[in-house]
Amino acid sequence: MLLYLTIPYYNGNNSTIELLQRYNDMSAACSRCQILVLGIGNILLRDEGVGVRVIEQMQKMRLPDDVELIDGGTAGADLLDVLAERRKVIVIDAVQADCEPGVVLRFSADDLTRPNGVGMSLHELGLGEALAMTRHLGCAPEDVVVFGIKPRDISCGLELSEEIAGTVSKVVELVLAEIANARRHPFRE
Repeated sequence: MLLYLTIPYYNGNNSTIELLQRYNDMSAACSRCQILVLGIGNILLRDEGVGVRVIEQMQKMRLPDDVELIDGGTAGADLLDVLAERRKVIVIDAVQADCEPGVVLRFSADDLTRPNGVGMSLHELGLGEALAMTRHLGCAPEDVVVFGIKPRDISCGLELSEEIAGTVSKVVELVLAEIANARRHPFRE
């Protein structure tokens, strides 16, 4: 969805009340979807881009209006604004872990900051920092789930390896189950 927004401005003729009303109107138009599905990865490094490839697959689907899909690329800590004030965030990324390539791991945001966590992606440090900053600012998502996929090949190239390409549909199913679960169970108020 593409939004064209007019930023409130002062031209010398408008009052503070008019500016505040414009800001409030803009804020209402930009209300965030409560559920965010965020794919992270570098598509130039084959399997490292699996998170983005999952998002591309899901963009072909009809999803509930309260679900937003975002290709986070390699943004890392720059995702602060994207993560803020969400009820549920589902992240998909390639992770380095002690398991076979193609294994899908599910873990929490807290696992990103543990010294002996599940695995480390090139982006987890930035994602962990962004999540920590949302907590510090009081706008943290209520629930964060990370699906990490062990890559087979992170050499230069645009295509996923055959093994990892085969996991994309499985990850999509897992994400859809998380969305359904989040929509069935009420969130904290």
